[in-house]
Amino acid sequence: MALQIGDEAPDFTLIDHTGEAITLSELRGRPVVLVFYPAAFTGRCTGELCSIRDELADFEGANALVFGISVDTAASLGVFHEQEGLTFPLLSDFWPHGAVAQAYDAFLPERGVATRATYVIDSDGRIAGHFRVSPSESRDMAAYKEALAQLA
Repeated sequence: MALQIGDEAPDFTLIDHTGEAITLSELRGRPVVLVFYPAAFTGRCTGELCSIRDELADFEGANALVFGISVDTAASLGVFHEQEGLTFPLLSDFWPHGAVAQAYDAFLPERGVATRATYVIDSDGRIAGHFRVSPSESRDMAAYKEALAQLA
């Protein structure tokens, strides 16, 4: 069943691009934005993540932490993070392959990657907003701003 506004966000622990374990439930007290994307080093994904980097003040204005999530390995995410000058953590959903994306109904089993899905989680760990587009589309920054407005 798909996650709905007000549902408790599924907890997880993933390794970030530096090798640090990040547990969602340990971030309670601050809003969190989960940005699922298909793959590092691809044009559309790079463009989207760089747009978030360039507009990070909008997220910080809502006191929100941003995490990009893909099925790439933590090591490859480290290289990608550095290459693109990203300023927010990237999380590896590599193993079990796509398990967190699956928990968030954001996994494309026929392709073995996450789709472009975004979840805004409030400071109590509940889903405050979500949206998605197909893998061949880019998310609009206005959609992020609209989802962040749900935190107010």
